[in-house]
Amino acid sequence: MKKTVLAPTPFGPVVLLWSLRQRQPTLCRILLSRPGVSAERAAALLYPETDPGACRAIDRLCAALQSLLHGRDVRVSPDLLSLERCSPFQQAVLRAEQGVPRGRVTTYGRLAVRLRRPTAARAVGRALAANPFPLIIPCHRAIRADRSLGGFQGGAAMKRALLEAEGVAFDPDGRVSAGAL
Repeated sequence: MKKTVLAPTPFGPVVLLWSLRQRQPTLCRILLSRPGVSAERAAALLYPETDPGACRAIDRLCAALQSLLHGRDVRVSPDLLSLERCSPFQQAVLRAEQGVPRGRVTTYGRLAVRLRRPTAARAVGRALAANPFPLIIPCHRAIRADRSLGGFQGGAAMKRALLEAEGVAFDPDGRVSAGAL
């Protein structure tokens, strides 16, 4: 049975959907609030069969995500993540994105090249748009080739705030500074 935990954040509630696998907590999905849609409402619509509940490991994960959203450097073990529902391509994209260091960004095209799929920038963008673990797998660190932000599940304001909290600078036109690439 899947369970949900609601974590308050400066950007609105975040919902963690998790279950036990071989008596170990496994994170199935993170839902971010975004302008016009709270994560709590999205979770109720998408996962009506879940029950609220937590355990020590999930409580620690909630605290880690709250720290991350307050600008602290936090790393979460990928062992907690349930990636089986992701295609092999999406898993490769998510692993590559997880390797982008804090305070740096990459482009969808650069990720595609890194994956030896140089014409797959749009596919990389779609894979990141469907990232089931935003924040843990830092898809906010992927931007467009013109250094504009691109999309993010939590909205553009949250993406920019996350990047700024990591020390990423922006030019007067709102584009990521070239030095962050």
